[in-house]
Amino acid sequence: MAGNSGGPWGGGGSSGGGGNNGGRNGEDRGTGGRKPGGEGAQIPEIDDLVKKGQEQLRVLMGGRGGGNGQGGGGGRGDGNGPKFTKGTIGLGIIAAGVLWGLASFYTVKPEEQSVELFLGEFSAIGEPGLNFAPWPFVTAEVIPVTREQTEDMGGNRGGNDGLILTGDENVVDIDYQVVWNISDPAKYLFNLADPRQTIQAVSQSAMREIIAQSELAPILNRDRGVIADQLHDLIQLTLDSYDSGVNIIRVNFDKADPPQPVIDAFRDVQAAAQERDRLQNVADAYANRVLAEARGEAAQQLEQAEGYRAQQVNEAQGEASRFSAVLEEYAKAPEVTRKRLYLETMEQVLGGLDKIILDESGEGSGVVPYLPLNELRRNSEEAN
Repeated sequence: MAGNSGGPWGGGGSSGGGGNNGGRNGEDRGTGGRKPGGEGAQIPEIDDLVKKGQEQLRVLMGGRGGGNGQGGGGGRGDGNGPKFTKGTIGLGIIAAGVLWGLASFYTVKPEEQSVELFLGEFSAIGEPGLNFAPWPFVTAEVIPVTREQTEDMGGNRGGNDGLILTGDENVVDIDYQVVWNISDPAKYLFNLADPRQTIQAVSQSAMREIIAQSELAPILNRDRGVIADQLHDLIQLTLDSYDSGVNIIRVNFDKADPPQPVIDAFRDVQAAAQERDRLQNVADAYANRVLAEARGEAAQQLEQAEGYRAQQVNEAQGEASRFSAVLEEYAKAPEVTRKRLYLETMEQVLGGLDKIILDESGEGSGVVPYLPLNELRRNSEEAN
């Protein structure tokens, strides 16, 4: 039995120093103790490597190295492999548990959210605080969702990106910023390959669409706020159609100017247009003033005519009523009514005449012919 304790290929064993290479009763004498095929020179090297690995593993697990293949420390083993103690196994289990816990527990800040993936597929959304994702089956991606991120667009990016053709075939140079954050982390991760590039492309396309429907003058003067609102809504609508999980917070419209080579000439045109508008406003003010006066005079004449008409109608109605009343009285007392009418008529006829009537029937009632009675009466009336 002692002669059969050699290596796996019939070579010399590790326990004795005997030089008998025919450890199998002369069976391998013809080959010199080597594996058929001439590979016997490599076998001792493999054995050495295996032994060295066993020795290093023994040392790492708490054993002691030794050239004879036996370790100390009170462990159990056959001397050819690492020897494990109960303490060593417990420490290994504890270390593995600690490492697993460190890989499974993670923290999410208040401004962040996490996306948990179970075997690479979406599983849940992690809330701020301490979260648990059992590794390696569940992994987590932590994303800042409330942080505002900015994309500089137009001339801010350099080149000719800010040059856009307007609806009246002019060119305007526009600088603007798109401020956004993440509204849905899962959609943000899985639906967009390159979120920033997508936002930039959508923003540039939306701006060109809006500017192509506008004229140059309103863009430069009064419609910047309107364009910014339209751009915000159009970008958000397009990104929502992609299920991007991106929220557009606001659009900052920084600059809208003509291209640099023609800006001086454009300013001259703008100055002329402003002078034209000023003169037109002066003319409009004069026209409004004259028109208002004419309308006032026309309204006054209409009111006077309406008053005259009402006066004539009322007088006619009064005369008719008076005539009806006189007719009734005349029917009751014709003579008295006829005489009264005669006296009233003579009063109306003679009341406005400058004439004096003298009754010469009485004695001694003559009047000196040259006495100016008319002048005396006129003077007395003026004195009164």
